Amino acid sequence: MPGFCRDCLADARAGARRCAACGSPRLVFHAEIDDLAIAHVDCDAFYAAVEKRDNPALIDQPVIVGGGKRGVVTTACYVARVSGVRSAMPMFQARRLCPQAVVIRPDMAKYASVSRDVRARMNALTPLVEPLSIDEAFMDLAGTQRLHAMSPAKSLARFAQCVEREVGISVSIGLAANKFLAKIASDLDKPRGFAVLGMREAAAFLAPRPVTFIWGVGKQTGARLKRDGFATIADLQRTNPGDLGRRYGAEGRRLARLAHGIDRRAVNPDRDAKSISAETTFAVDIADFRRLERRLWLLAERVSARLKARDQAGATVTLKLKSADFRIRTRAQSLRAPTQLARTIFDVARELLAREVDASAFRLIGVGVCALAPAADADPEDLVDRAAGRHKAAERAVDRVREKFGRAAMVRGLVLDRADDEGD
Repeated sequence: MPGFCRDCLADARAGARRCAACGSPRLVFHAEIDDLAIAHVDCDAFYAAVEKRDNPALIDQPVIVGGGKRGVVTTACYVARVSGVRSAMPMFQARRLCPQAVVIRPDMAKYASVSRDVRARMNALTPLVEPLSIDEAFMDLAGTQRLHAMSPAKSLARFAQCVEREVGISVSIGLAANKFLAKIASDLDKPRGFAVLGMREAAAFLAPRPVTFIWGVGKQTGARLKRDGFATIADLQRTNPGDLGRRYGAEGRRLARLAHGIDRRAVNPDRDAKSISAETTFAVDIADFRRLERRLWLLAERVSARLKARDQAGATVTLKLKSADFRIRTRAQSLRAPTQLARTIFDVARELLAREVDASAFRLIGVGVCALAPAADADPEDLVDRAAGRHKAAERAVDRVREKFGRAAMVRGLVLDRADDEGD
């Protein structure tokens, strides 16, 4: 059974409990470990980890990134998770479960900067990096063994060490034969995990899991499958793939493959999200335009930071509002050219907001961009509007200052007076 030490990368003997070279207990063994090259890398409790890195006094404290009584938890550290706090949980519930938690509002510009640091180290290993979100990505290291003078598994272990040492956060890695199994593996040994899931044990590993364990099978689909007699993945495995295809079409054929651990999707570095957005729920419904405008600016900055982290730009801006009676309004406007700039996103969304503010009170506001394009196409020089170039240069300068000194180093006057405005 081949294996190695995750700390010194020395080969380890099967059955060993500690590394013979350095004494570390962090050994990993698997029959296929030298042959697998598809990985899923997931930053552990990302936003909370960044906050703890920047404030060592928080290291042993339960930390929740989020905010607002009617907001939701964006990220909870592992200390808070012991109390039952989970991502997407309503904040009031999280505070009740863990009243001693330190609650921190998200700083997307800072998180985007850290994400770029991690992504740069991924790209140093392989050009085949497929981002899934700000804190996770697939990687294909096939063919890199000669380049790095070690197996993909050892390259990934060294990468994890590098992220901890140089970036100051930890990652968990799932190594497998395909993306589906790699994503599963990365959740098996968190935090600071390194789990391997090969094809030989995939079917047996999946069999006892509920059908909702399969990526893309949510509660409603899972309930339908259960009514049809497919409660576990083993039930799908026992069914002829042709029967599943006739019954559920393309989705049935997909379920048949994934139930046996078969996933032929390639790691695609050019995979793009269809849109990038941010939204916030208020503690108290808001009707005042000025208060809505301040929140809109903060959201525009979040979207801008995410675009810059992904090296993308958006050509259409969408405003989302949810009224006190839970009715949703969405309004969109296309731009002359794709943009990454918070100011441009805000200016367009503000015009859309001005048309919607009437006597209604709103419980949620959001802004997003779609029609995504490469960053190289963003914000071209405007021969008519000379001020646009100055705005672009000014925002880039603010980004550089914030990357060095933190988001609070520079704050636009529009958001200074926020005492009466609480969201997530």
